[in-house]
Amino acid sequence: MPREPSADGDGDGEPVDTLRITRSVRRADLKAVGEVRRALRELMRHRCRTDAAEVAELLITELVTNALVHTDRGAEVHASLAATRLRVEVRDYAARRPRPYVPTADDGTHGRGLVLVQELADDWGVDALALGSGKVVWFELDARHDAGPA
Repeated sequence: MPREPSADGDGDGEPVDTLRITRSVRRADLKAVGEVRRALRELMRHRCRTDAAEVAELLITELVTNALVHTDRGAEVHASLAATRLRVEVRDYAARRPRPYVPTADDGTHGRGLVLVQELADDWGVDALALGSGKVVWFELDARHDAGPA
C-alpha cells in the first residue's frame, strides 16, 4: 500500500506530501507485474488524471516485465508521486543497458516496451549502478489533474 503523507517529513528533501510504493519482485514472477500495476493505480487514484494513470500502468508493466524476462534475478520497483510528478524506477541486477529498437513485423508483440517508454514518458533514462550491482531504468510523468475548462 502507498504510504500516506507524512506530517513531519523524513529528511530526504522530498515534499511532505510525497506518496511512495516499493515492491520486490522475485525472478520470473510474472504474476507480480499485475500486483505492481494495481499498487501504482492505487497510488495515483485520487491525485492524477485518468490518462496519466493509464500511461503509468502501461509503462511500469513494460519495465517490470523487461526486468523479469531479460535478467536472471528479480527486480526492485520504486514509485514516488510528489505534487504533480510521478517517478517510477525499476532496478534489476544486470549491467547490460537496454536499448529501444523498432521491431520488425516478425517480432510479434516483443520489443516494443522501451519504444513505448521513450514515446509516452515525459522523461526517462537508464542509470548504471556500481559494478555488479545492475541498473535502474526510470521514467517520469506529469500526473496533475486537469484544471478543467476555462
